[in-house]
Amino acid sequence: MIIPLFPLRSVLFPGGRLPLKIFEQRYMDMAKVCLKESSAFGICLLAAGEEVARPGQVPAAPESVGTLAHIADWDMPQLGVLNIVAQGGDRFRLLRHWVEPSGLLRGEIEALAEPAVLPIPGAYARLVPLLRAIVEDMADKAPNAPGKPHRFFDANWLGMRYAEVLPIPLAARQKLLEIEDGIDRLEIIYRFLEGKGLLPEG
Repeated sequence: MIIPLFPLRSVLFPGGRLPLKIFEQRYMDMAKVCLKESSAFGICLLAAGEEVARPGQVPAAPESVGTLAHIADWDMPQLGVLNIVAQGGDRFRLLRHWVEPSGLLRGEIEALAEPAVLPIPGAYARLVPLLRAIVEDMADKAPNAPGKPHRFFDANWLGMRYAEVLPIPLAARQKLLEIEDGIDRLEIIYRFLEGKGLLPEG
């Protein structure tokens, strides 16, 4: 599968929402196609380079694991500026990528499908109340609020939501995205929160 790529200093997780402001022509054109065809693009963390293209600079280099995104909402507050909300779909692995004459990155990917539901082992039930409180504290209309229905019973969903709200470096966020096993992801998050004394008593 070949898709356009949008390398950013952000990590989008499956089921997550990421507000973006688009003003470069290459991404405006990409967004128009995605809206017209209801097609996806790929969001990857920048491994090297800059988000905004400048003459003479090295092209942006994306990380090898990213997330498919669809445009869930958009508006154009002024001419030449497009605000969108990207909705995270499946993770993918980037097999190869190249730069088109327009400056847009395009890549060949393989999707990394997740199980439909991954039950939460009993030991990790302590993670649920804290995330419920965090989600309830976010306004439903906030661009980065997780989409409904909420899946507090699903270990993958729970881990992805924690990974996007924890105050951790981008490199750590990327590592959580790359983890194949949703229970392994929960274990890392559980230990982090337990070490910070943020979990309710079991």
